[in-house]
Amino acid sequence: MTQTSTQELQALASTPGSQPAPAAPAARPAHIIGSEAEALEAARSFAALIAPGALARDRDRLLPWQEVEQFSRSGLWGITIPREYGGAGVSTATLTRAIALIAAADGNFGHIPQNHYYSLEVLRVGGSPAQKAFFYDRVLRGERLGNALAEIGHRDFQRRTRLLRDSGGWFVQGRKFYCTGALFAHWIPTLVSAQEEAPGQGERMYLVFIPRDAAGVTVTDDWDGFGQRVTGSGSVQFDRVRVEPEWVVPFTSSFERPTTIGPFAQIIHAALDAGIGHGALQAALPFIREHARPWVDAGVASATQDPLLLQQLGNVHVRLRAADALVARAALAVDAAQRAPTDDSVAAASVAVAQAKALSTNASLLAGSKLFELAGTASTLAGQGLDRFWRNARTHTLHDPVRWKYHAVGNYVLNGIRPPRHGAL
Repeated sequence: MTQTSTQELQALASTPGSQPAPAAPAARPAHIIGSEAEALEAARSFAALIAPGALARDRDRLLPWQEVEQFSRSGLWGITIPREYGGAGVSTATLTRAIALIAAADGNFGHIPQNHYYSLEVLRVGGSPAQKAFFYDRVLRGERLGNALAEIGHRDFQRRTRLLRDSGGWFVQGRKFYCTGALFAHWIPTLVSAQEEAPGQGERMYLVFIPRDAAGVTVTDDWDGFGQRVTGSGSVQFDRVRVEPEWVVPFTSSFERPTTIGPFAQIIHAALDAGIGHGALQAALPFIREHARPWVDAGVASATQDPLLLQQLGNVHVRLRAADALVARAALAVDAAQRAPTDDSVAAASVAVAQAKALSTNASLLAGSKLFELAGTASTLAGQGLDRFWRNARTHTLHDPVRWKYHAVGNYVLNGIRPPRHGAL
């Protein structure tokens, strides 16, 4: 497939379409981050770099190709790779702080690397030493992972994308949607099912790392959700795509024992939601100071002195800080479970993450909504672009239902029932 320059990709128009998207530019050498502190500093610098353009990218649906390349050069794609493989091996605590910083600057961009880190965790847990060495090296060289996990158009969770094995080799056939990051990726980790011949095996799930430019892969920029508009979350079609056995990582077996795949995936979502909420609050503050008017009954000269406004603003701030605290606490639980995965440690991590996800969901939605109530009608003008925070929070928090987080927590606290093992808890 012909490679396209970043400048050409950046110039592509802004409406979702049905035409196949061009492949990502070839990976460029990336900086290798060596410590937790360096990772956080890189995240702060990158957040400051992308924040000024966030409004225009969302408003005009400008896909962040240049920003993706800058993220690659920063080395942030590789920060979770274990130190023995040449990465920084940062903690979940550091990763979630980095994600929240970036999401506060641009909620769209904060979402793009989520499945990259998730796929690396699946690889860490279930991959062979040779698979880890190969893909970790690729990522450290600047290559990016997208995702093709979910499917659309069915009212169940059965995966219809198949791994087929015949005399001609191994092939993937199917269609995926909500493929965040696939548009920008060099590899697309794809969740497939396969019928095993061994007695008692039946259907098994695998994560297949498929080259973005492989014959038969079609990535389409057809995501038109009202939020997270430039995350590249469209569809991927696989038409008898030939894959190598070395690209196939066991998935089902990673949930037949206690592993951190589920809570690790979920805590990144929680950090992203908290970051979007902080972005909304930070956007509201200068607008209130410069444009908002106090209500007539407040009897004050400035909105900054309106007692009910201050109360409501304080409520938003407290809830966001509480979400931060629960995310930080849950990250420590995930780190502990990664070091020593047992039934109890993984269950404790899943419950802690569910608590954080429940609160970060509510806090981000509250911040995005209260922004308008406190800033006033002028904040709804299209040119301000302040609606992007609520739209992004509402869209992203639909990833998995928070009502089931409360159920998992309650069942654990009251009945001592450990959460089920899957990628959404």
